[in-house]
Amino acid sequence: MRQNWWKVLGAILLLYSVVAGFLGDVPKLFILHETIRNLYFHVPMWFSMTFLYFISVVYSIKYLSSGKPEHDFMAVESVNVGIIFCLFGLLTGMLWANVTWGDPWPSDPKLNGSAIATLMYLAYLVLRNALEEEQKRAKISALYNVFAFPIMIVLLFVLPRMTDSLHPGNGGNSTFSDIDMDNQMRRVFYPAVLGWILIGTWVMTLRYRVRILDYEDKNISA
Repeated sequence: MRQNWWKVLGAILLLYSVVAGFLGDVPKLFILHETIRNLYFHVPMWFSMTFLYFISVVYSIKYLSSGKPEHDFMAVESVNVGIIFCLFGLLTGMLWANVTWGDPWPSDPKLNGSAIATLMYLAYLVLRNALEEEQKRAKISALYNVFAFPIMIVLLFVLPRMTDSLHPGNGGNSTFSDIDMDNQMRRVFYPAVLGWILIGTWVMTLRYRVRILDYEDKNISA
């Protein structure tokens, strides 16, 4: 039980953030109105995705130095779960954009960068499936992953700050903390971010354990 405390914490934080996110008070803001509640869901998706991609690149580097298949499995399962958070981040973002900007996908550098980053990581999964030899597949995909992560950081967090962007905190715009995130929202937002990250990590470890079992069964049968 002591080893699972973080899973219990993640479940509690997630339950709290979902209930408070839908039922708690939020600032009365022009244009945003009740859609400001999406802050509790849309932004944590991207935090969780970035965290999982970071874990993936760490284990890709470990695989390149050790050659252990366990490190490759951890890397690929982190991407698999990170892609899910990425898709939820895109969907919640499109819904929010449609209400606040009148278009689910306006011409915005952060939106376009997120689309490119998503395609990069989908290409990572396609690359793995295209290679049959296990060691070759693991090595090539690890090298790809090492280069994909910093490109993703530039596309999502660097370029939008250097150009005109509709997103808060980018292109000279004020951040949410400057204009509309009061203390009441912070008490929900930060637990939501941590809760989703912990749940994402939990799902990733479950997938990793299943992959390890499949790997061991193949070795035994061989």
